[in-house]
Amino acid sequence: MAEQTDTANGGVVQRMLSVVGVHSLVSGVWTYVDSTIKWCWIPNWLPSWCPTSQSQLHTAEDMMLRCVDSAFSRQYIPISNGNQLWTLIFSRDSVKDKTPVVLLHGFGGGVGLWAQNLDALCQRRPVFALDLLGFGRSSRPLFPSDAQEAEDQFVESIEQWRVKMGLESMILLGHNLGGYLAVSYSIKYPGRVKHILLVEPWGFPERPDTAEADRPIPVWIKALGAMFSPFNPLAGLRLVGPLGPTLVQTLRPDFKRKFSSMFSDNTVSEYIYHLNVQTPSGETAFKKMTIPYGWAKRPMLHRMDQLQPEIPITIIYGSRSSIDSNSGSTIKEMRPHSHVEIRTIRGAGHYVYADQPEDFNHQVLQVCDKVD
Repeated sequence: MAEQTDTANGGVVQRMLSVVGVHSLVSGVWTYVDSTIKWCWIPNWLPSWCPTSQSQLHTAEDMMLRCVDSAFSRQYIPISNGNQLWTLIFSRDSVKDKTPVVLLHGFGGGVGLWAQNLDALCQRRPVFALDLLGFGRSSRPLFPSDAQEAEDQFVESIEQWRVKMGLESMILLGHNLGGYLAVSYSIKYPGRVKHILLVEPWGFPERPDTAEADRPIPVWIKALGAMFSPFNPLAGLRLVGPLGPTLVQTLRPDFKRKFSSMFSDNTVSEYIYHLNVQTPSGETAFKKMTIPYGWAKRPMLHRMDQLQPEIPITIIYGSRSSIDSNSGSTIKEMRPHSHVEIRTIRGAGHYVYADQPEDFNHQVLQVCDKVD
């Protein structure tokens, strides 16, 4: 979010309301708030509530990628409606004719989180990593409020990106939300996908009907869920304003450990902070695609029969992840005449590619070696 100077007396308060991400509530609330604070002078030199900007995100990404040794380029790829997808391009002359790997990050992620994987993966074929529409340094448009339409906008942005890049076909590797979108894209554009790698994918199973009966949800959690349901998932990080960077470091010290071979400082937590306090966009779309407690509104398992059987799938889980790996087994049962392989990486949690990068890179290269 570009830093701007508020010229109106109530500009700071209005920005604080809108940055939380409650778009549907802002206009009504602001009408009331504006009428009650006009008597109060608010200095126009007050700093931005969230200490971030696109420039700071750019710098944080540079810091994340400073240990990548391979030559690469970075550019904005224009798609429809004036939007752009921020893209890293690794394409050595010796492998430029091989099918490229396209990396799709998960919810709240960005291209910098692949820092421990890019050098290894680009040795044998071109690699493209992009910030999904609405995330990272890509454009942050308004998404439709309908779950299917929001999903379609993500998928179409990937297809428009592919056309602009001139790629005939791809190996799609998606983590978390990226895995969900990889399959959704492959259903609609099967001729463009040679292999799907799902890494700890989100959104495949249906929410169990017995969830509450088997594991009753405490009343206080239900109350909190109801109170925060109008808000975007990352609204709290924006709400704490200047305390945000410290909050990320405190709540997620594991990210520093995951990248300890590359960084000894707070490079990773700073990058994650700046990724996730920009103007909410993809985050808002993700919320529209979920039902309470993070389940997908349109579970992907319901649509696996629409995926052409010729497209092979490899699913990678971390042995220490809290993600239920039963979906992988279900996919294998649903596709008895298709190639479906399930791999588990020992000692890895949900962020497999960062927890055990060497093992992850080795296994991904093994899979990719089977593709031209």
